[in-house]
Amino acid sequence: MRKPTHPERLYLDFDSFFASAEQQLNPALRGRPVAVVPLDSPHTSVIAASRQAKPFGIKTGTSVREAKEKCPGIIFIEARPDVYVKLHNRILETIERCVPIAAIRSIDEVTCSLLASESREAEALVARIKRGLREEIGPVLTCSVGISVNELLAKIAAEMDKPDGFVILDHADLPGRLLDLELRDLPGISKGMAARLGEAGVTNIAGLWDLAPKHARAIWSSVEGERFVSALHGYAVEKPETVKRMFGHGRNLPSDWRAPEKVLQCARLLTLSAARRLRRSHFRAGAMSYAVGTRRDSRVSLEGQFRPARDDHTFLNCLNDLHEKLVRSGEMRNISNVTVVLHDLSSEQEASGDLFDTGETMQQRWQWERVSDMLDKVRTRHGSKALNLGPVNGPGNYIGSKIAFGRIPEAEDF
Repeated sequence: MRKPTHPERLYLDFDSFFASAEQQLNPALRGRPVAVVPLDSPHTSVIAASRQAKPFGIKTGTSVREAKEKCPGIIFIEARPDVYVKLHNRILETIERCVPIAAIRSIDEVTCSLLASESREAEALVARIKRGLREEIGPVLTCSVGISVNELLAKIAAEMDKPDGFVILDHADLPGRLLDLELRDLPGISKGMAARLGEAGVTNIAGLWDLAPKHARAIWSSVEGERFVSALHGYAVEKPETVKRMFGHGRNLPSDWRAPEKVLQCARLLTLSAARRLRRSHFRAGAMSYAVGTRRDSRVSLEGQFRPARDDHTFLNCLNDLHEKLVRSGEMRNISNVTVVLHDLSSEQEASGDLFDTGETMQQRWQWERVSDMLDKVRTRHGSKALNLGPVNGPGNYIGSKIAFGRIPEAEDF
């Protein structure tokens, strides 16, 4: 690892993205407390709060009931992932006209690598990016920008002056400008990790700064600890490329979707959405996990296995079997959320016939694969509800197209 001699990374983080997007697109919401929720239901929670709502203590995870108590005038908006993805793509085009994007970290966060000449003109570059976003997207959807010697420090810098801020962290600023932060202010330090650090005697940034990299590896139980502390000291640390291990979706269920047959209907839609993503990425799956949970954090999960497959028929048959087992076991009571995951992945080209498969069985598998491919094409051309195996209605309008950290839905998901 090396210490860069000048700022090399720019990190751009949009402020209250979903809520600000709604205010940008609907002038009647501007200046008012707004909360974006995944479902039009009194039993769900906030996924984004506008800057006018945050002073009332409303944040991600606040229940609708609590939000109403804290801020009686708050406006709830059901999330529109397709709209946010289109806006995200417009934002990327605007940023790219100013500086190349190195990586998209989430729908509202991107990182850019800077040339030495761009680092020297950092303030002018950031002003140009913000001006372009203001002119082409609008004045309400603001962003905070951090520039530093690596991505971790640039992300920390972007969080230091929200909203609509700009901070540069250079070697000369370390660790001084970090010492007023809390451990939980740092990206990657979760509540659980903060507890593990506390058990090791690390309770503040100064203690984290003094950790030896090998000690950090032991606390993290992973090389990620060593990478984190090295990056905090300003070294250039490259993240290894992530390997795709699964395709899955989860959904919180409103009260009228908690009967066993409704849970299964929702799970089928989640399965079909995961299967379409798997096919677009040219994988097969050899296993499925089906999990249901309650609001008391009780969770039951079953797994089914099958020969490497890519067709809806195989996945839905497995799901039906797993669901029936849960019903028979008496676990399908008071269900508030459901998750389906396709895993044990292999390349689409790697699959070979089972030694004991008959020609008729193989022919049936190929036929179901062709059916699934045909359904994908029809949906892409004529809309998400044009042709499906089974019911198309689920809880909410965006089954299987939720915007998750690190994954932005594609147009085909809608």
